[in-house]
Amino acid sequence: MAVTTTTVAETCAAAKRAARTLGSASTEAKNAALEATARLLEQRTAEILEANAGDLADEGAAGLSEALRDRLALTPERVAAMAEGVRAVAALDDPVGEQLEHKILDNGLDLRKVRVPLGVVAVVYEARPNVTIDCAALTIKSGNAIVLRGSHYAERSNGALAAIVREALAEAGLPEDAVAMLAGGGHEELAELATQEGLVDLLIPRGGEGLKEAIKAVATVPVMYAAAGNCHVYVHAEADLEMARRIAVNAKVQRPGVCNAAETLLIDAAIAERFAPAVLGDLAEAGVELVGDERARAAAGEIAVGEAGESDWDTEFLGLKIAVAVVDSVEDAVEHVNAHGTGHSEAIVTTSEAAAEEFVAGVDAAAVYVNASTRFTDGFEYGMGAEIGNSTQKLHARGPIGMRELTTFKYVARGDGQIRG
Repeated sequence: MAVTTTTVAETCAAAKRAARTLGSASTEAKNAALEATARLLEQRTAEILEANAGDLADEGAAGLSEALRDRLALTPERVAAMAEGVRAVAALDDPVGEQLEHKILDNGLDLRKVRVPLGVVAVVYEARPNVTIDCAALTIKSGNAIVLRGSHYAERSNGALAAIVREALAEAGLPEDAVAMLAGGGHEELAELATQEGLVDLLIPRGGEGLKEAIKAVATVPVMYAAAGNCHVYVHAEADLEMARRIAVNAKVQRPGVCNAAETLLIDAAIAERFAPAVLGDLAEAGVELVGDERARAAAGEIAVGEAGESDWDTEFLGLKIAVAVVDSVEDAVEHVNAHGTGHSEAIVTTSEAAAEEFVAGVDAAAVYVNASTRFTDGFEYGMGAEIGNSTQKLHARGPIGMRELTTFKYVARGDGQIRG
């Protein structure tokens, strides 16, 4: 396996050296590494699944919820999807060297603003082994080295996947230390990674509020949070109700353990008595636990809806549970979303363009959907090939973190002897 036995500082230093080489590597060499990664994933699917089976059988994973076990589990189809994602990244234009601006200054200087890699990116993540491949593919193509720290209960899976990428890098003549996997150690190791100033250029934690707070307490390197998703679907008074049923069920049920799944359903009071029994019946039939406010429970008819507690409106359930509220207007829906959401993904279902525009303008989120499921907030769905996570921040990057979000820029000025007077 590719899990490192060196110290965190040694691993980051090796990644920094590798980043200097990878940052100037040709597009052809980077694509060759990605093509080799995809091929090896397909050739070694059985080995990957064996490692994953070991993780699932380990006592460390025994207490995981069904949603988390689903995120940890790999299948032949999921490994094939990883390979497809790597090839999709390889097919994208190389962002490194892209000219963002160009002008000739009054003094004759030829000034260009060009895109360059960040350097070393560190990613801390939980459960999902496919993140190992997504992160590695995006950083290789964007010319960055990466230091990965996954969960201890996915150590076998992550190690097997990282080993494949390192072998692919070597095959393409690139430094294998451009991808390193730390063992899933304790808080001391996390704190050490978050304080590698001069070696780590960006740290991206993917996980819940606990991980976010742990990083905030110690980090001295720049951090971009791929934060939790407390997402909402608002069904407006002028919605197509059949469409709204499909969207609400898909947003909650299609894969409930991910950050872009809906956790709250808001129903306009004007349609609550007509719509609530149907959509809540759909959700209950799909095995979703329902909790709601007083008006939602009254509108539910014969569908059993528990009483929602104050914390339910702020909870990312990551499972088959949803909170339901009745609101009086678009303004009230926006107020609820902004009070309780995490700035991830929000949706309105409506045939009214005015209502849609009011919701889009008023909601403070990285992604806003009109007549579509929140489940589309994803780098692959957005044509980025893959993603490292979804940023809910407003500086540097917002939404899916793809290749361009892993770059910065530099100004390059060419002259013929100019000096400043």
